[in-house]
Amino acid sequence: MKPPLSLSLQFADRSARALLPRHRVARWIRAALERPGEIAVRIVGETEGRTLNRDYRGKDYATNVLTFDYARDPVVQADLVLCAPVIEREAVERGIALDAHYAHLLVHGTLHAQGWDHLRAAEARRMEREESRLMGWLGFPDPWRHDETAG
Repeated sequence: MKPPLSLSLQFADRSARALLPRHRVARWIRAALERPGEIAVRIVGETEGRTLNRDYRGKDYATNVLTFDYARDPVVQADLVLCAPVIEREAVERGIALDAHYAHLLVHGTLHAQGWDHLRAAEARRMEREESRLMGWLGFPDPWRHDETAG
C-alpha cells in the first residue's frame, strides 16, 4: 500500500490543466513516494520557471522541474515546480507523449524530494533504474530509452 499524500496542485500556467487532473498527478507522485508526503505541485510558465531557477540554482534559464525539499522524515515535505512550456517543447523534440513526460518529471521530482540524486554516475544509474521501474509500473514507456534528461 502506498503512503498517504496531501497534495496541493496549482496552475499558474493553465496549458496542462486538462492533462493533469488531481487523481493522475497524485497517482504518479504516490508511485515514487516511500513515506507519507505533503507535496505542492505548481505548473508555471517560462518567466516564473526561469526566475526560480536563477534565484535558487544560479542558472538563468527555465528548466523542466525544480524540487524544493523541506523535510524527508517522518513526512516528505516538498514543492515541485514544473515549467509547462519547457516540458511541452521537450516532449515534442523527443517524440514522447506529453503525459508520459509529465509523469516522469513528477516521479523524478518526488525521488529528489526524498534524497535521490544524479550528480555522480553511480547515483544517476540508480535513479534512472528506479525511474524506469516506476514508469513501467505506471504503464508508461521507459523514459531513458529516449535519452530523456530531467533537471
